[in-house]
Amino acid sequence: MDAVESLVELADNAGLTLIDLALAFVLEHPAVTSAIIGPRTMEPLESQLGATEVELDESTLDRIDEIVPPGTTLNPADAGWRSPALAAKQRRSR
Repeated sequence: MDAVESLVELADNAGLTLIDLALAFVLEHPAVTSAIIGPRTMEPLESQLGATEVELDESTLDRIDEIVPPGTTLNPADAGWRSPALAAKQRRSR
């Protein structure tokens, strides 16, 4: 929740909603080829489309990386399944 609160504050300081900040970040990330959104009604869709017009400056992108460093998984449930063969003890040289 600390990360969320920090990102909300960053979005507020940039004059954005958290949704706009998140989608703009995804759209600007060089490793991302498309952003998948999942609105169920027109209202959420319309609230998300504005993110296509947002350009984040370097200081905002740097601050996002400070709040959630690249490669960080905040929720262990999001890490997915890991093969036991990749466990540290299995990767040892023999």
